[in-house]
Amino acid sequence: MADTGDLAALTTVFDADNHYWESSDAFTRHRDPAFADRGLRVVELDGTRRYFLGEHPHPILPGPGDAHPRPRPGALYDYFAGRSDKGSIGAELACEAPAEHPEWFNRDARLARMDVQGLEAAWMFPSHAVCLEGPMQPDIEGSLEVLRAFNRWLQEDWGFAYQDRIFGVPYLSLSDADGAVRELDWCLDHGARVVSIRNGPAFTPDGTRSPADPVFDPFWARVQEAGVVVAPHAGFDDGYREVEAAVARAWGYRAAQRGGDTNAITLSEPFVTMLMKHRLVQDFAAALVSHGLFERFPRLRVAYIENGGTWVGPLLHGLELLAAQNPGMFRTSPVEQFVEHCWVAPFVEDDVTALAAHLPARRILFGSDWPHAEGLGEPRDFLAGLAGFSAADQRRIMVDNARELTFG
Repeated sequence: MADTGDLAALTTVFDADNHYWESSDAFTRHRDPAFADRGLRVVELDGTRRYFLGEHPHPILPGPGDAHPRPRPGALYDYFAGRSDKGSIGAELACEAPAEHPEWFNRDARLARMDVQGLEAAWMFPSHAVCLEGPMQPDIEGSLEVLRAFNRWLQEDWGFAYQDRIFGVPYLSLSDADGAVRELDWCLDHGARVVSIRNGPAFTPDGTRSPADPVFDPFWARVQEAGVVVAPHAGFDDGYREVEAAVARAWGYRAAQRGGDTNAITLSEPFVTMLMKHRLVQDFAAALVSHGLFERFPRLRVAYIENGGTWVGPLLHGLELLAAQNPGMFRTSPVEQFVEHCWVAPFVEDDVTALAAHLPARRILFGSDWPHAEGLGEPRDFLAGLAGFSAADQRRIMVDNARELTFG
């Protein structure tokens, strides 16, 4: 019988998946004017600021977080847990006035809210920046400038380690291997403890490449030297649109059509969506291990955020078979490599006990996804899913793992 202890004994927790909503100038305040019309543009249309890529609206994002009504935190929890259907999704996806929520835009207001929520600290991820790199292709130069400008806004408005409680996570791109090292150095110089990259193949002038391709080794060497955590966060998975389209065609469907609707959940073909779920993150994680990244850089730490945890079991099974069927492909067990180097934040609706069958508690992170609709209305409600864990493992998942990754 597990020693569940007293859940309330955790007076504070460390949230590895918090978000802000980007303000209207998040991608333009620090942008080089020469790139004003490249990459993401903020366009005034019918009296409302909207995101455009060239002459077309962003595929899923309507516009800046301070210019559009936002969802109620936790509004989609039951949907993603499989306890409701699309017909139940209503006005709660656009019911909150941004002006009434300074904690979504201001770091001091967020600290006050964190005090009420019982959060000692949080990794703070973008809401929109994680959905930009793919749609801005193939303009690599434009996309790099947008992301560079975004990181300057993030450091200025939120900080990379504000009062050692709010850890804004800059977004890096591997599209320019040398530039990635320079941008990483700038982030490190300004106090970054955690950085994010897109969990997918890297866009380069010569086509897509595995992020573990040796061409990116100078970047990974600098990551290892600095001891910074790399935390891929789910976003808009451009780069796998061709894969999705091929899967859809194989089964007689079109790929999902999106047209700037933030509620794009209603526009996907359910069968294709099911087949594609977790495909990108599982393939990305497999590439990092199979392409030798952790063998070349044995001190790297990678934390998978808002990608769920149900893909971990199939991944480890696949890696085990790969090693057994290809002697000499790995110097050490690829399963052990993943467990040694990787942390996973399960979705708030996931069965954490099922994840723990494949990954020890010391590699599981608590992330609430607050204030997003698919997350929790109250971050500490995540504790309810840990009742089967010992008190020591509850503390490790809710506090110690993120704390050690950040400060250790």
